Amino acid sequence: MHTGSQRGAYSISTDPDRMDMAAVHAYLAQSYWSPGISRERVERAAANSLVFGMFHAGQQVGFARVVTDKTSFAYLADVYILEAHRGQGLSKWLMQTILGHADLQGLRRFLLATRDAHGLYAQFGFSPLANPDRLMEMRRPAV
Repeated sequence: MHTGSQRGAYSISTDPDRMDMAAVHAYLAQSYWSPGISRERVERAAANSLVFGMFHAGQQVGFARVVTDKTSFAYLADVYILEAHRGQGLSKWLMQTILGHADLQGLRRFLLATRDAHGLYAQFGFSPLANPDRLMEMRRPAV
């Protein structure tokens, strides 16, 4: 079941068919976290995630996706609101919608990585790792 909500001319949808993958790819390919990413990789990642699209008058102006087992773990990725639409509380609304999603309740761990939005995520209970020495990563930046 896909959910949606409306605030004025803005709406959020979890319907994968509503996502404008050309617009999402255009943003992500220019982002600091996935420069040059192929459209195929963006589409594959979205197809295997819970997606959240932010729309203004029918046009995609934001996006986020959550990789999850819907039971104990989730990873928030690819969150953005186009610059022309920032400063209106849309990121907060998007985060409230994500954290309120039925499939993301009762999780033991919810992770994300950010270079510059710590203040936003802290408002929703995210904090630096309690035990960073327990987490490991396999980095392949060339992929």
